[in-house]
Amino acid sequence: MEIELTVNGTPTTIEAGKEADLATALRAVGYKGVKCGCDGGVCGASKVIIDGEARMACGMPAREAEGSDVETIENLGTQDDLHPIQQSFVDHFAVQCGFCIPGMIMEAKDLLSETPDPSEREIREAIDDNVCRCTGYQKPVEAIRDAAGRLDGGGVATDGGTATGGGTAAGGDHCD
Repeated sequence: MEIELTVNGTPTTIEAGKEADLATALRAVGYKGVKCGCDGGVCGASKVIIDGEARMACGMPAREAEGSDVETIENLGTQDDLHPIQQSFVDHFAVQCGFCIPGMIMEAKDLLSETPDPSEREIREAIDDNVCRCTGYQKPVEAIRDAAGRLDGGGVATDGGTATGGGTAAGGDHCD
């Protein structure tokens, strides 16, 4: 079946089986930043922003995305020009294996668009459904707090770095 939606600002038609989930459909057309960690919508690795709200794409039938506006991690930044949230994750060493990070960053983007200056508790509640086995969550929390300041125009990282510069955003593939 054909599903028409907008992905990262571009009108897109995706071919997907009747039972395909959105994560699998997006990955099939090249959006490999959408991870498949559980295939059931419980790990957070597949988070994308759908019509302005962070949602798990692996827990959503692809057909339900018909007509939606979907934003994936690929829309944020590049290796040479990271988005401030991505740069904060790099600067705070919040990227370890990188598998859960795209979903966590998309959740952070959604949170910061709604709550520009979140408390630590609000950050922890926002990312509590993102399963991470590497970081222990403290460094991502610090990165999101720092990103809030960067997005507010402060430009200075709380770790002593700056809000500009290069870096790498890790991420591995789990499903095809």
